[in-house]
Amino acid sequence: MGRLWLGGALALLLSSSSAAQDTAPTPVPDNDHHGPYVAAGKSGPARFVGPLYAAFDKDRAMKDAAFVDGWYRTPGSAGYDASLDRIAQRLKAVGFGSDERLQLRILESEMKQHSWTPLSASLTLRTGGRATVLQAFSRPEDRDRTMLPRYAPSADITGRPVFDLDHVEKGTILVTSARASRSLVTRTMRAGASGILSSALFPFTVDPTGRERHRDAILYTKVSPGTKLPVAQISPRVHDAIDAAAKADPEAVLQLTVDVHRGSKKIRTLVAEIVGHDRGNEAVVVASHVQEPGAGDNASGVAGLAESVCTLVPLLKEETFPWPSRTIAFVWGDERAQSRLWIERSERTAIAGISADMLGQSTAETGSIALLERSKDPGALVTLEPDSHTPWGAGEVSEEDMKPNGLALIARTAMADVATHVGTWPTSENPWEGGSDHDVFIDEGIPGVLFWHFTDFTYHTSLDRMEMLDAEELRRSCVVVLSIALAITNPIAGDIDRYLASNELERSLRLRAAAAAGEDEVAVHWRTWCDGAATWLEAICAPK
Repeated sequence: MGRLWLGGALALLLSSSSAAQDTAPTPVPDNDHHGPYVAAGKSGPARFVGPLYAAFDKDRAMKDAAFVDGWYRTPGSAGYDASLDRIAQRLKAVGFGSDERLQLRILESEMKQHSWTPLSASLTLRTGGRATVLQAFSRPEDRDRTMLPRYAPSADITGRPVFDLDHVEKGTILVTSARASRSLVTRTMRAGASGILSSALFPFTVDPTGRERHRDAILYTKVSPGTKLPVAQISPRVHDAIDAAAKADPEAVLQLTVDVHRGSKKIRTLVAEIVGHDRGNEAVVVASHVQEPGAGDNASGVAGLAESVCTLVPLLKEETFPWPSRTIAFVWGDERAQSRLWIERSERTAIAGISADMLGQSTAETGSIALLERSKDPGALVTLEPDSHTPWGAGEVSEEDMKPNGLALIARTAMADVATHVGTWPTSENPWEGGSDHDVFIDEGIPGVLFWHFTDFTYHTSLDRMEMLDAEELRRSCVVVLSIALAITNPIAGDIDRYLASNELERSLRLRAAAAAGEDEVAVHWRTWCDGAATWLEAICAPK
């Protein structure tokens, strides 16, 4: 569907006027990207794609991802720190910390909340003299580990299951499909219940293959710090089993045992910087968050970015690529907080921020594809074809939020260049929605984009494990992210012509979409945006 629409849009673009026909740039052939075309060429990110793709060791990246995925990674926990230590070891092995051009730092900061580590939990159904363990984990790598929301308290409770708040009595356990919100926890606690079991999932948590794997999904979520009432997550299948048992045996009871560790410590953020040779005070920042217990989200980003850096450094030392003019800063830590910390403590000025989040999901297994999420542009203000929002949903954007830049255009070009290199690659893009490190940069007036995969039906559930990753998808995604950073930190004279041609392709597409929708004001916004993007791109590509 995206390909057909794009073809129609291009035909409209090229038939707009004789002048347009004479000056329209040649676009990259349609490589299954649902979004604006970019101009064909071998400049910009294309200069880096081939060598990066060939050198990227996807098996090594997947091995690192498996290590990270073996932990329920909360800020300050053993798994969080072990993941950082592993990445640091890899970086040191290629020269970080022993070369003044390859700087390595650990930033420490106070935690706003106590550290929280789940140690074990089990949910047992007792009925008819039998005890059946419904869900349990005792090791960090166990699949049911997400049954404990972050900040859930330790517990050992037994109670009769009830399925409606109105039926809660003292000592019962509420089993519900609703989210364990602060309001529900408070009301349930006041009613005298001893705990809550929630089988809530996102509306999009539906197996696209028809195998109904989502019925075994356990949502990863959190409760408010300091929550006293025991809370656990269960799968829809377990919910149904409890419901059936309670109907068959009114004396059925549940037992929930939970052991968690709470602590107080400083949180660490890992920063590796390839220092620019003549404009080192300017930096492109690439952030990949460690916390959250998933393979796609975000062991894939953590490991993929580490492999990307370890791929790049030898290419620089071998002079396959010239040393970057500007600095590239790679950051691993706690989502959003890591980027704020870099901005606060760095002596460099960020000129662009890239969130490397959810990079390796398998399209076949999860239903997701590679997505570029743009900055707050006119498409986030009024969404017109070919744009559409993901099930994550639109964020609030005002006219004042829009600060024109060409970062998304360079990112889109990188996606097209990788697709051209590999033959074809289904990708798309969406207007700004928010939710990751790119927001931190955008809020500071710094261009930011997110590279991710969605709609992933395993997102924030127990199903987000290594079998849902695709090593080739991870390699392609990482090459995109790294080639964006290199294109900005090491521009050459030929880059700007391709960028400006691509900018005009986007301008024509956006104006025609606005005209078709009768959105004159949106057309004005897109003209302003494209004019500003051209100015930004010219500044980025200007020699020192």
